[in-house]
Amino acid sequence: MRRELLDQLSWNSIRHLTSPVRALVVRFPGLGAMAMRNAPEITDLEWAGHGIAVIEAFQDPWGWMNAPTRSLYDDVVEGVRSVHGLDPALPLIAVGGSMGGHAALAWTMGSRHRVTACQANCPVCDLPFHATERPDLPRTMMHAYGREDGLTQRLEANSPLHQVARLPDVPYQILHGGQDKAVRKDLHSDKLVAAMRARGLRVEYIEEPEMGHCWPLPSFALHRRLVDFVIRQAG
Repeated sequence: MRRELLDQLSWNSIRHLTSPVRALVVRFPGLGAMAMRNAPEITDLEWAGHGIAVIEAFQDPWGWMNAPTRSLYDDVVEGVRSVHGLDPALPLIAVGGSMGGHAALAWTMGSRHRVTACQANCPVCDLPFHATERPDLPRTMMHAYGREDGLTQRLEANSPLHQVARLPDVPYQILHGGQDKAVRKDLHSDKLVAAMRARGLRVEYIEEPEMGHCWPLPSFALHRRLVDFVIRQAG
């Protein structure tokens, strides 16, 4: 992929690193996000100090990690590696919240690249159920996955809760708030984590009873746990 095209399709924080790249974080947005990032977040700068670069692709805001969205991220990761001369063996960490949390899990199990760790905040784990959870959601699911006929089966095929057997054996960190009214903890992360643990997968489950949907984090200590999880994966 040409650098010009890569810059039109994505943003990355490699220019902010002061040392060689040790790991790549691929960050996925929540539902409806349309921003084309052009500057790092504070956390990106901290990760940069550890040689960790962040990648964000400019995706369909209602993509729900369907096949075109997955291909976009796969192509962008390949492009970043090629343009910047990076070793394909560098750790590749998926992170995101809400729809982005779903995307982090779904991309981990479906990418053509080997994802080495996954962090998901308030993730949508059961796509067929989530299509009924709020009135604004069916249109987004049909946008991503097509007509109503057979929609449930297509959603199940890309739903982490329905595809636990496909999740690779890598470190996972999942955070969910007990006051989340947009993506119910008991019907998403609780069920997924139980199924993952039954499979013997390595998952750190952080349950915050007073937290709502993804934000605000209740303490700086929790922020550090999230940031440090990624740093540990860089080796």
